[in-house]
Amino acid sequence: MGEGTTGTSRAIGGLRCELLGPLRALRDGDEIPLGPPKQRAVLAVLLLQEGRPISYDGLVEAVWGGAPPVHVRNLVQKYVSGLRRALGEGAELAWTGSGYRLTGVHADDLRRRRELVDEALAARDAGDLRRAGELARRAEELWRGEFAEGLRAPYLAAERLRWAEKRLTVLEARLAGEIELGNAFGYVHELVRLVAAHPLRERLVELLMLALCRTGRPSDALAAYEAARQRLAEAMGADPGPALRSLHARILRQDPALLPRPRVA
Repeated sequence: MGEGTTGTSRAIGGLRCELLGPLRALRDGDEIPLGPPKQRAVLAVLLLQEGRPISYDGLVEAVWGGAPPVHVRNLVQKYVSGLRRALGEGAELAWTGSGYRLTGVHADDLRRRRELVDEALAARDAGDLRRAGELARRAEELWRGEFAEGLRAPYLAAERLRWAEKRLTVLEARLAGEIELGNAFGYVHELVRLVAAHPLRERLVELLMLALCRTGRPSDALAAYEAARQRLAEAMGADPGPALRSLHARILRQDPALLPRPRVA
């Protein structure tokens, strides 16, 4: 679950930005108009540099890809000026000689999420699954939609996929902890929904099978495995991976470790 170095989540001068959903900037809690979509995309790319400069060519590639408009240089200058006016005091968007650098404002929700996920990992490693689950739940609550939702830019499209994967990985870890704590019954329906949304994601199928076993439904767990096996064969011409096959074999031999467990107080 670890995601690297954390930083303070406090907004500087009452100014904060958020990317876990539609991009927004707030000053003392009030949302700031950020201009047209491409100007917002420029801001999102700059925020993701976390204070590092990005070259002019790099910024153009990130926002427009390999076929920018003819007057892209004028557009970049226009959007940079527009962002300076919009963000105002507390933020500095400057040309450093090596590129554009945004300082004084951060993607605060990304920073806070990293802090929570790293704390959850530490709690899990220490054996405190309940605290790890609570921290992971708080990290999940920071999401307001898709990453940088609605902004069209090649760099942001790639980041959107990367952050979707991060989100699912943390969710899987949280659900695994809840099942281990004896809370499988309360999460079967959520896992059914997640498997329907991500039918080829074997870890979710594995967790669903485990939850079903822990609620006294091994035959349903075997049915979930067979459905996943058919989906993988049709979509990829492949068999389930080792973890899923191992769990399937354990269910067939009625492994006592898969029997329902009492909740951990």
